[in-house]
Amino acid sequence: MKKLMRAVIATFAGVMTVAAVSACSTTGGANADNANSEGGNGSAVITVIASSNQWGSLAKDLGGKYVDVTSILNNTGTDAHDYEPTTNDISKIQNAQIAIVNGAGYDDWALKAAQQSSKTLVVDAADASGVKTGDNPHIWFSANARIKTADAITKDYIKLQPEHKAQFEQLHKTWLEEEQQLDKDLKELAKDKGSKNYAAVESVAQYLAEDMGLTDVTPKGYKQAAANESEPTPADIKAFTDLLKKGDMRMLITNSQEPSKMNDQLVAAADSGNVPVVDVTEQMPEQYKSLHEWMRALAKQIQETDGGSKSDK
Repeated sequence: MKKLMRAVIATFAGVMTVAAVSACSTTGGANADNANSEGGNGSAVITVIASSNQWGSLAKDLGGKYVDVTSILNNTGTDAHDYEPTTNDISKIQNAQIAIVNGAGYDDWALKAAQQSSKTLVVDAADASGVKTGDNPHIWFSANARIKTADAITKDYIKLQPEHKAQFEQLHKTWLEEEQQLDKDLKELAKDKGSKNYAAVESVAQYLAEDMGLTDVTPKGYKQAAANESEPTPADIKAFTDLLKKGDMRMLITNSQEPSKMNDQLVAAADSGNVPVVDVTEQMPEQYKSLHEWMRALAKQIQETDGGSKSDK
């Protein structure tokens, strides 16, 4: 029997917020001192609040020393969909110069807070990339969404600090070159001879799988129920567990930030069918310093799975 693989990407939880509240204020001595030491021209750095660390990482890559970025959601042990913001979270957003939200219903609390502030520019990643509420909101896994959001962020940086236009454009160019290299890497991985079929407990990594040329064979009834956050029927569950026990697929993708008895049941079925299980979190684990690094690590883990063949089981 082939050796089962369990690729657990997110191994860290309880990550502390990356910057103290005092560093997030749009006024005060902390930012002034930071500007003199980092900005190089006495201009205050741009204060940026991101609803989640995957977008915060992107904002930092695009802004370099000219921005001060804080992410609110950065704990891979938190259920992001049910997150209840604190009054401090709301205050951070409303006092930021730029707020970056995911949109598409994923973080409505952040979008509403940002829209209530007349001094905060809002970058809505879903809106920028043409994704609407009801669509799969996990758009940071989409190359198109990352590029469109990066464009929107850079545009706002230049609007706030036109004197650094050349620097922001260079940072954007460097980031885009890395994105293009990631796209080439994903296309190369898609050429391997392993099975192209996979199933998922939920749609968290759908965009990444599509960019890798993989095919989702999750039973339709179960998939629709999961997308609507409703309970799948017993027939849907049986169809899914039978499919996993058969074992003719590359992997089962799970999301440890959405634990459930259903998840455990499907993982057990995958184990019985020798289907590798790949755990993909929503927030970026702390060991990764950029979206590109995280995406590349996930893609490598997926490429290394060896499901889809019963001949050696």
